[in-house]
Amino acid sequence: MAFGVFIHRFDSIYDDSPAERYQFPSQYLSRVQACIGDWIIYYEPRKVAETRGYFATAKVAAVTPDPSVRNMFVALIEPGSYLPFTEPVAFVGPGGLVEQGLLNDEGRISGRAQSAVRPLSAADFKRIIDLGLQDRTVLLPRDEPQSAAFEMREEQVPWQFDNVRERISILSTRAVRDRVFRKVVLQAYDERCAMTGLKLINGGGRAEADAAHIRPVQANGPDIVSNGLALSGTAHWMFDRGLISLADDLTILVSRQANDPDSIRALINENGRATAPMRAADRPHPSFLQWHREMTFKQ
Repeated sequence: MAFGVFIHRFDSIYDDSPAERYQFPSQYLSRVQACIGDWIIYYEPRKVAETRGYFATAKVAAVTPDPSVRNMFVALIEPGSYLPFTEPVAFVGPGGLVEQGLLNDEGRISGRAQSAVRPLSAADFKRIIDLGLQDRTVLLPRDEPQSAAFEMREEQVPWQFDNVRERISILSTRAVRDRVFRKVVLQAYDERCAMTGLKLINGGGRAEADAAHIRPVQANGPDIVSNGLALSGTAHWMFDRGLISLADDLTILVSRQANDPDSIRALINENGRATAPMRAADRPHPSFLQWHREMTFKQ
């Protein structure tokens, strides 16, 4: 087992879905196979406009030939392992090159930096994880008591372990994943409810909106921004109970089974559409919206 870097861009020509699968040509097969059972870090190239740099981590479960494309393979991502970074990590930071394993003997960036799949040292993995999951601007939970809120502000970053494997052991804990998911979703939506347009922040600095999974974790929904919505308490309650949903074009759907549909329509955005994040990759994915309409929404 070994750590690795997988290059991915949201407009990729490959059939990628970072939380589920990574398609790659046969030339990278041995490198990807070395990562089976271990964690990789996703990287978006610097030539991509508004690049996120190193933006997420995930665990490789298996590798299989792509049945639809000759000489192509697919790395299957372990369900529930994908975790976006709260702080995207630049290729070159204030301390220099983040992925130091790319330096050659002369201290210059080697040609390995152009590889779509490349091995990653434990030290570089640790460094990128520490930078990507640091929590410098905590978005406090809507229902957090004031005293606990200040404790959270002073809480040490949960990645302070000397051993890389100790860090990895907490990547799958639900408490950590919920905290990260809430932060990245609210950042994408500017802490504004997608359904009502309201951006309410109380005196303690807590956003009223919360992060809702479109396809729930209990139904194998991943912790990816495109499976999330920033929703106020009332909108979140209605969404989870199937009283409202979204069409693929983000038109807000109101259930015919709602006892007061007129009040719901008065509450939602005037244009009848959900507010979307600026980045196309962060917008609700049609596959998750379809799941919600078919499995949760009360037609």
